[in-house]
Amino acid sequence: MSAPRDTSRTAATGRRPGIDGMLLGAVLLLTTLGAVMVYSASAVTAQARVHDQFWFLRRQLVAGALGVALLALVVKVGYRRLEALAVPFLLATFVALAAVLVPGIGRAAGGARRWLDLGPVSFQPAEAAKVALVLYLARSLARKRDKVRLFSIGFLPNVLVTGALVALCLAERDLGTGVVLVLLLVTLLFAGGARVSYLLGAVLLSIPIAWKLVAGTPYRMQRIAAFLDPWQYRDGVGFQIVESLLGIGNGGWLGQGLGEGKGKLFYLPAAHTDFIAAVIAEEAGLLGVAVVLLLYAVVVWRGFRATYDAPDAFGCFAALGVTALVGVQALVNLAVVFGLLPTKGLTLPFLSYGGSSLLTLLFAAGVLLSVSAGRGGFLRHGSQAVRLPRAAAAAGSAP
Repeated sequence: MSAPRDTSRTAATGRRPGIDGMLLGAVLLLTTLGAVMVYSASAVTAQARVHDQFWFLRRQLVAGALGVALLALVVKVGYRRLEALAVPFLLATFVALAAVLVPGIGRAAGGARRWLDLGPVSFQPAEAAKVALVLYLARSLARKRDKVRLFSIGFLPNVLVTGALVALCLAERDLGTGVVLVLLLVTLLFAGGARVSYLLGAVLLSIPIAWKLVAGTPYRMQRIAAFLDPWQYRDGVGFQIVESLLGIGNGGWLGQGLGEGKGKLFYLPAAHTDFIAAVIAEEAGLLGVAVVLLLYAVVVWRGFRATYDAPDAFGCFAALGVTALVGVQALVNLAVVFGLLPTKGLTLPFLSYGGSSLLTLLFAAGVLLSVSAGRGGFLRHGSQAVRLPRAAAAAGSAP
């Protein structure tokens, strides 16, 4: 039986709660700022490579326009219709991830095979895998609320599905996405009420596997060494992080000014993709980085609010998963750029160049906005489906 809807806001205003303006504004500001910084970070490189300084910007704007249209479509049709599409979406993602590994279909670049060639454009299925997993886990946990604590029903099937996605990502040499998928699984299983002993056991069992993946791959061990002492490896694997730190230091508090950064002038590899935060820090200073952090904080805050106010279990878990996806990926990317984690191939959400990433994240933002627009107080009415916000719900109901 569904939880009763909270009609207090509707009765007071005469209409249903609308779109969360703060959340939508933060997402659109991040996307707009991303387009500006992609152009600033890529214009010189694009001019040198393809004799068109707007090449990367034009593609980013097209992806952004399509992503915003997708966001609007999801909000219009409502997130509930996605529950029935969660399994087909996941299966399609599996097929796309497997197709990437087929010669002639998948495209390799930078030593990794992660892209599907679709004529004039390419798509990275690993980006879609993050959202597909969130929707699948939200559907699974919502339907198994009373049986999530059972190992064979609530825990093992979700672990096997996630493990299969991670295995395909690792076959494409995409460890960063694999880490994000595992973190999403742990977050949603914990919130869904899975036994902590199962989660701890799975983490302990995964440690030797993770070590084997790192220690058994020379380039990953080199990244660890460069992380521990980047200046010793400045002319090799540590070059990227050293240039990132130099750019951050050069920016100071207020930055060198938009377009005035030096790191993007063929010094900093991936300046418009994984390390775009270093360009922001150099041109807008730590103040600009603080603004970016504030916008992400708004997304996470309003995402947790949407989780708390979700009308049903599927919406609750979907909102939590999308919030965790944006927050975790932003945190990991910024930690890498500032030298706090070894280098990983993860984009900065809504900001980095990449059509696949921008499209899927704007789609995910549409899911979050749709959940927030259908507020009903699922947790507020005493649901036992989610562990983390339950104490907050109880505290909020206290006199």
